[in-house]
Amino acid sequence: MNPEELARAGPGETCTVTFDGRPLEALPGRTVAAALWAAGVTTWRSTRGAGRPRGVFCGTGVCFDCLVTVNDLPNQRACLVPVRAGDVIRTQRGTGRCDD
Repeated sequence: MNPEELARAGPGETCTVTFDGRPLEALPGRTVAAALWAAGVTTWRSTRGAGRPRGVFCGTGVCFDCLVTVNDLPNQRACLVPVRAGDVIRTQRGTGRCDD
């Protein structure tokens, strides 16, 4: 049996966030990483030196592979930050500072 049927629960209403200017539907309370994965986005940061793509690695906030810019705040761990309606999420390049 489906766990949602057992609990008699289902997901709530979605909200809209933007990722690199593209609108995405997300479930409030999910992490940014979960919302991006659900939308088919698996990478959202590139390394400072070589520009290698990164996304979720540990999923617990221990590493820093999933850094993203949320509402103009760089270095937000996508695996920890909950999605809120209207969030503006952007790919982070390098350290997220202007000089990178």
